Parts: sequence; structure tokens; C-alpha cells
Amino acid sequence: MLPSQRYQYNISIDDSVVDGTAPGSKTVTTRTSNQSFHKLLSRQLKDQSWQDALSPYLESEAFQSLTHEIQSDIDGGATVYPPLEDVFAALNLCSLNDIKVVIVGQDPYHQPGQGHGLAFSVQKASKIVYIDLKYRMMSLTSSPRRSKKGVTPPPSLKNIFKEAIKDVGIQPPQHGNLESWARQGVLLLNTVLTVRRGEANSHAKLGWEGFTDFVIQIINDQAEPVVFLLWGSPAAKKASHVDEGKHVVIRTSHPR
Repeated sequence: MLPSQRYQYNISIDDSVVDGTAPGSKTVTTRTSNQSFHKLLSRQLKDQSWQDALSPYLESEAFQSLTHEIQSDIDGGATVYPPLEDVFAALNLCSLNDIKVVIVGQDPYHQPGQGHGLAFSVQKASKIVYIDLKYRMMSLTSSPRRSKKGVTPPPSLKNIFKEAIKDVGIQPPQHGNLESWARQGVLLLNTVLTVRRGEANSHAKLGWEGFTDFVIQIINDQAEPVVFLLWGSPAAKKASHVDEGKHVVIRTSHPR
């Protein structure tokens, strides 16, 4: 029998963005084997086009090793962001055939209530987490009492908005949630898809880099011509093998 592992879910039960240590919240713990956790995480990839394209990688030893490392981290008491259902949000909200622009980030925001699986984006509202203990699945809903403005956009996102307002005249956004961009064909892909609370880059080198390299290679090989918008040297390095005869690649400084 595989050893018992645990995955912690933070539940907000008021109108604040909170975690399992804050007032007005609690933590529900379930127990799964690493094999079950691997399947649980893999099932969070909902989009059929990405399921078809990524299924070989999701079953690979490299991805199983990655899920083992994440589960071991959680079993040691770490809180991991973003919420499980949001890990593949960038792919679920932007199908392979719908991609027009690829923006490459680094790793998720590492404080409570911020990241939700899209590079540079923050939540519009707090989320309530519900656990179906029978199937060990998690579902999320927005809190109806949370301000629509949600989490204050971080400096990098504010700078992105400033440039967009100046360059193409968009209306000043009232929140920092970029889901509408994703639904219009902007793939907001972080290089690393999970992080420990309060520890930037803490899940770097666990194996996410190989996964996202595979994603970029699929786009390079299969997608219609797209625009790669690469902010900063890490993003430029990440997409260094993109076919620039087929795709448009724009490299510039990071919007810090």
C-alpha cells in the first residue's frame, strides 16, 4: 500500500481573502496516496485540446516525479498556491487552437488570495473552497460579498496596464484579473505553476520547467502563427527555440 499523504485546502468563510491561519477560516485535510494525487492534479486539466496534446507528458515519469515532490512538500506542512483547481487555469481558459498571444511569466504569486493560475493576474474576488470528500475533488466559487475590485494589482501588473493605456488606449481596469484576456486567446503561462506560501521560486527546479517547455514546443509545432511577448531575460530564454520564421517574437524588459 502506498504511504498516506495529505493535501491541505484553505477555506474562506467570510468576505476576506484568508488562509488557514487567519481568523474566519479553517483548513480541511484529506489523505491521498501520491498516485492518487498525481491523478487528482492531472484531472484539473479540463480543456480537451490540451488534454490530447499533453497526455503523454502527464503520464511520464517526469510529471509523476513532479507531483511526488509537490505532495511531499504539502505533507511536510507547506501551503501551496494556487488552489488545486487553478494550477492549469492558463491552459483551461485558452485552448490550443485559440491562442493568439503567449505571455510568459515566472512563478505564481506566493501570498494568500493572490494568484489563480494566470501569469501576472490576481483574483477579482476571494474564493470559497468546497471539498467533496467522496471523490477527493475541490471546487471553487467566488464570494458574493467580496469587493469586485478584489486584490490590489502588484507593481508589474500596474505597469502593464499603464503601457496598455498609453499605447492602445484601453480603459483603466478596475481590477487585476486577466481572465478576459485568456478567454480572448492570450495564454498567460508561468514557467513554474506552483509555489510555497511566502517563498518565491520555491518550486523552481521541481520539474515544472520541463512541463512548460513541452507546452511551448507544442505551440511552436502545432499552433497557427502566434505572437510571443517575452518580458525579461528568463522569458526570452524560455522561448529561445521558438521558430521566428513562423511566429512573431517580441522581446523587451520586464514590467517591474
